[in-house]
Amino acid sequence: MNPLHILLVEDHAMNRDMLTRRLERHGYTVSLALNGADAVVMAEAVMPDVIVMDMSLPIVDGWAATQQLKARPSVQGIPVIAVTAHAMAGDRERCLAAGCSDYEAKPLDFRRLIDKIEAWGGAYRLNP
Repeated sequence: MNPLHILLVEDHAMNRDMLTRRLERHGYTVSLALNGADAVVMAEAVMPDVIVMDMSLPIVDGWAATQQLKARPSVQGIPVIAVTAHAMAGDRERCLAAGCSDYEAKPLDFRRLIDKIEAWGGAYRLNP
């Protein structure tokens, strides 16, 4: 079976490079978007198994991008995992309310993120 395809949406170059390298070493295929507007376009273009979405993005933030994705029939089923430094009370609920499937606070626990990617991406692949 092909490796899971992840759309990584991250504007910070250091985070983007580190996550891309680690995800690819884990065997995933990674596509990149630098802002929420590009994420919506890229999701429809590459049809990933899961989207890892930073919520603090330029142009269109992760909350708005997730809402736009969930409003488009072609990509609304793709799970979105919010990755954010917003770790205050209520931030997880805000991400879920925007349409995210799950939430991971920064600094990342990479093993936990991988577990979420496997669970959500694998489930989506079985029932897109």
